Amino acid sequence: MNKLTNNKDIENFKPKNFEWRLFQADMRNKLGSEVYESWLKKISFIEEFNNYILFSVPTRFIRDWITSRYLDQILQIIKTYKKDIIRIEFRIVEPDHSVKTNDELEGNLKENVSFIKDSYLQYNRIDPNKRFDNFITGSSNKLAYEASLKVSENISHYNPLYIYGGVGMGKTHLLNSIGYQLKKNNKVMFISAERFMYQFIKSIKSNDMVKFKEFFRNTDILLIDDIQFISGKEAMQEEFFHTFNALMDKGSQIIVSADRPPNKLSRIQERIKSRFSGGLVVDIQKPDIELRKKIVQKKTEELNSIYSDQLQISKDIQDFISTEIKGSIRELVGAINRVVSFSRIYDKVPNLYEIKVVLKDLLNLSENRVTIDLIQTVVCKFFKISKNEMLSSRRSRYLVRPRQTAIYLTKILTSKSLPEIGREFSNRDHTTIIHSVKTIEKIKEKDPEMVDNINKLKNQILYNNKDNEI
Repeated sequence: MNKLTNNKDIENFKPKNFEWRLFQADMRNKLGSEVYESWLKKISFIEEFNNYILFSVPTRFIRDWITSRYLDQILQIIKTYKKDIIRIEFRIVEPDHSVKTNDELEGNLKENVSFIKDSYLQYNRIDPNKRFDNFITGSSNKLAYEASLKVSENISHYNPLYIYGGVGMGKTHLLNSIGYQLKKNNKVMFISAERFMYQFIKSIKSNDMVKFKEFFRNTDILLIDDIQFISGKEAMQEEFFHTFNALMDKGSQIIVSADRPPNKLSRIQERIKSRFSGGLVVDIQKPDIELRKKIVQKKTEELNSIYSDQLQISKDIQDFISTEIKGSIRELVGAINRVVSFSRIYDKVPNLYEIKVVLKDLLNLSENRVTIDLIQTVVCKFFKISKNEMLSSRRSRYLVRPRQTAIYLTKILTSKSLPEIGREFSNRDHTTIIHSVKTIEKIKEKDPEMVDNINKLKNQILYNNKDNEI
């Protein structure tokens, strides 16, 4: 695979052609056979355009489910085949049910089950990849984790258990973990509020509410994800309230997730909010720096084991991602996936400048945050020289090496051109800038101390980390 170092090469590079069958196999391998068979297998390829791909799915619900849970991962897989694809679009193409297959006819003869049961079997799949043992804990999610673990060990210990937090914080992972732990000995129902609403409406239209009530009230564990989506649906809230009470009366465990606490739920009946508040309410906050580092390290180790033949993601890059991406856990994982995809496409580990380009939409960096003046100031303080000495024409060894180091860091941490860098270093010629960069690169190959110094300086410049000063 060719090594590409030019930024224009990065922008214009065209990976291998998009191949549908290889893409399907990749989805199965990376997202799991159960997820693939339940959801992703229903995707059909329609057409590829300049910067997006058009897929089809049979229903609007499947489209919404896939886009809300797997869209980022699918796009990252596509980018390993076609880097210039920036989005995915779905068209609803309903299948033709007029001709039944032999398997369908045989199935109808064997068992005449209600649509609710069929739908439950189709959508109630517990994801085996989301378990307690691979849920990474920190101060921001420890209470929610411990409460979920306690519920899985002792049903009705906290009832209901209400977990809330922002998008991509791990709520669904915890609900799935509870369901995975309890499904062996209990009848578990894991469903989204959106899916519950869909089944409710379908039951009304088919005049089948008796089966609906029997089905949802005859379970030991009810896990409902994203309960905020029942907002404003009065008839459905009425049914949910009675289902909730029926399950509580028979000692079933109820676990609910939402994006906000019960008292902040809008257009939801007060009596429902009161029921939620009557149990244990725990939140998952944004991950702190320690948790982000643990997540990035764990995800990197997993990906390195999968792509053992690929270049390894360095500790330096891991620290940069965990420090700069402060939003959700999903964003952290997405960032690591992008870096690994970059490494696979270009057969190289990106430097920090390239990382900023690859992750620019996820980073909260100000473009002007890393300036030449900042680099010069940090380097001078590090080597205990004045800025006037660094910018002077003197060629003493104790000044030349810091000056070359500052020029090297300016080249890799900013997008400034060689002439621009030269002007900021007392109007030095661009050939001097090139010589300085090459000199530091050669020294790094042989001198571990220089590598350590460069890493310390980058930490101070990028993270404002003063712990590494000498």
